Amino acid sequence: MALSRAKAGWVLAFLVLMWGVNWPLTKYALNYAPPLLFAGMRLLIGGLVLGIYAFPRYKTLRLRETWHIYAISAVLNIIFFYGFQTVGLTEVPAGLFSSIVFLQPVLLGIGAWLWLGESMYGLKIAGLVLGFAGVATISIGGMTGKVSPEGVMLGLFSAISWAIGTVYMKKTSTKVDGIWMTAIPILIGGVVLTLTGTATENWAEVQWVPPFIVDMLFISVFVIALGWLAFFKLVSSGEASKVGSFTFLIPLIALFCSVLFLGESVTVNLIAGLVMIIASILLVNMKMKGSKVAKI
Repeated sequence: MALSRAKAGWVLAFLVLMWGVNWPLTKYALNYAPPLLFAGMRLLIGGLVLGIYAFPRYKTLRLRETWHIYAISAVLNIIFFYGFQTVGLTEVPAGLFSSIVFLQPVLLGIGAWLWLGESMYGLKIAGLVLGFAGVATISIGGMTGKVSPEGVMLGLFSAISWAIGTVYMKKTSTKVDGIWMTAIPILIGGVVLTLTGTATENWAEVQWVPPFIVDMLFISVFVIALGWLAFFKLVSSGEASKVGSFTFLIPLIALFCSVLFLGESVTVNLIAGLVMIIASILLVNMKMKGSKVAKI
């Protein structure tokens, strides 16, 4: 069932706020835990929360027919996305890294055109080109602090996996139950990343102090469990590229929080790049005169 415009607006506002504060919160948590172990733990907790909520709907799971959908979504939207993201954040400031990852709406516009049959026209093409230019501007020298080429590449890989995963999520949304489509991939990703972290990192490095525990629980419940549930609902109810375009606000919130709470500083490159990305996604979201406007 499609969301009403008012309800979609509230869901979008919640999603943008939660996924915006996620970046500085994750950056902060990495002071207390290795990246893969932290990624795995927060996903496991978030997945378990959703699994408990979804359990009364166990008859809609139909794993024999749908297991491959959950597995593919887990790889693209969770394992690759969070794996690249969490490791990359150790190499790049949170505000800059989130800006790179949120090239995703631009890539999503291309994917939705190629694989979902969504419209492509001059303004959208111009927006895509401007978006790439904006990310390039940021990557050249967007923020002071530790920045590595590897971290930038991990951000791009994270954006690519998320864009492809969103297209796949939209394409298969009618074949699976929405809550299980959110819970199962998150659980799979949590298990894989926790096992990978156990094999490559040291549990003794996790510092179980109250700020870390509160941070992890907040991210697990609000950012991962409720955030991904909101994202799936929005994507399955509307045009994928239109929904994706609203996420341009997320790096702005991440940047604001990073500057306010983590002491990260802003440069002209970062401001210019963000302006270009915002303009690009507005163009991608703009409809040609006379065309139908898709509702979220």
